[in-house]
Amino acid sequence: QVQLVESGGGLVQAGGSLRLSCAASGRTFSSYSLGWFRQAPGKEREFVAAITWSGISTYYRDSVKGRFTISRDNAKNTVYLQMNSLKPEDTAVYYCAARGSTPTYRPIDYSYWGQGTQVTVSS
Repeated sequence: QVQLVESGGGLVQAGGSLRLSCAASGRTFSSYSLGWFRQAPGKEREFVAAITWSGISTYYRDSVKGRFTISRDNAKNTVYLQMNSLKPEDTAVYYCAARGSTPTYRPIDYSYWGQGTQVTVSS
């Protein structure tokens, strides 16, 4: 079992930055791939970024490449999402999720989810 708790969301102006954190409980955190997803009002949940258990491989949706960076610290049981050059279209609830296998882009493939943190980017 893995429990996930996100933090770091908030209101920021376009062009600004935020760093999201996701703290995990469970002794096997380091064996899970971690992903960040987001969901805007009236839209489906979508993939943002993912990282393998080792942290060696990372994956991003095209619209955030070069602006967002996913990283993890297995000693702290925490995964991060550094978001720079934020745009109004990045506004959404951001969720972290864990999967006991290689990362995928599909929310349905992830077994554990946090409660989400709101990110609002004003224009």
